[in-house]
Amino acid sequence: MASPAAGGVVIVGSGLIGRSWAMLFASGGFKVKLYDIEQQQITDALESIRREMKFLEMSGSLKGSLSAEQQLSLISGCSNLTEAVEGAMHIQECVPENLEMKQKIFAQLDRIADDGVIIGSSSSCLLPSKLFTGLAHVKQCIVAHPVNPPYYVPLVELVPHPETAPATMDRTYALMRKIGQSPVRVLKEIDGFVLNRLQYAIISEAWRLVEEEIVSPNDLDLVMSDGLGMRYAFIGPLETMHLNAEGVISYCERYSEGMKRVLETFGPVPEFSGATVEKVNEDMCMKVPDDPVHLASRRQWRDDCLMKLSRLKHQIQPQ
Repeated sequence: MASPAAGGVVIVGSGLIGRSWAMLFASGGFKVKLYDIEQQQITDALESIRREMKFLEMSGSLKGSLSAEQQLSLISGCSNLTEAVEGAMHIQECVPENLEMKQKIFAQLDRIADDGVIIGSSSSCLLPSKLFTGLAHVKQCIVAHPVNPPYYVPLVELVPHPETAPATMDRTYALMRKIGQSPVRVLKEIDGFVLNRLQYAIISEAWRLVEEEIVSPNDLDLVMSDGLGMRYAFIGPLETMHLNAEGVISYCERYSEGMKRVLETFGPVPEFSGATVEKVNEDMCMKVPDDPVHLASRRQWRDDCLMKLSRLKHQIQPQ
């Protein structure tokens, strides 16, 4: 068996995100301790990881060069936080998105962490200045926000606290690259970070177009899945501009007036309530009923598609 990478990783919280992080770090050869407050939660999480890894191996989708058994041998559970973090080089917090709960965890970690460990948060929207201010080890703290489901979507947003040391950003960036993720450096904190700001802008305009009866919910989704999403799976909006003309300058010369005219017609932030919620929900439930069985089946299909797309993207990377 290949030797585990130097230094261990601690995952704080054994829910879906925590389990995905554990699998990702194990795929990179790191020893992983999965911490939770109750032993039963840890036991259930380890069993879930075992089932998923075995399935991924069987379907040829397991990440990393180690076998499922080798990766599983790198993951252990621990219900004592002090024992869990001893000797760790990276801690990844994955508790629910609740500011008070996360602050409590970081206060605990701050008391027991040494000066060499990176303390990362999986928060999707809580600002580092809310999470880490006042901690003795604030220079070692950073948000490392994955995209759900993390095992299948490689992006990780790295968001620093104003006092985060540059070395913390650099080390976290290198670690994410080592386990096969695609880290991006968010240069300063902003509400929603980058991914959710873009996502919410799309959701907001999608909602308005449905609310104003411009397009049906299902056709709206088709515009993305069979239109914009086809391009955006491989190139972003700025490179799309670059390629859709003779470069960005040419694009702006041609289309800036039209873009500004259309953007000025955008309405206010929707309420996301009332009749439009009922309409969108009705259409979505016709496609995927919202009971646990149908939703789980559709999520599994989504994850399979994401894995196949990930493999395709690796095969066709530009030279």
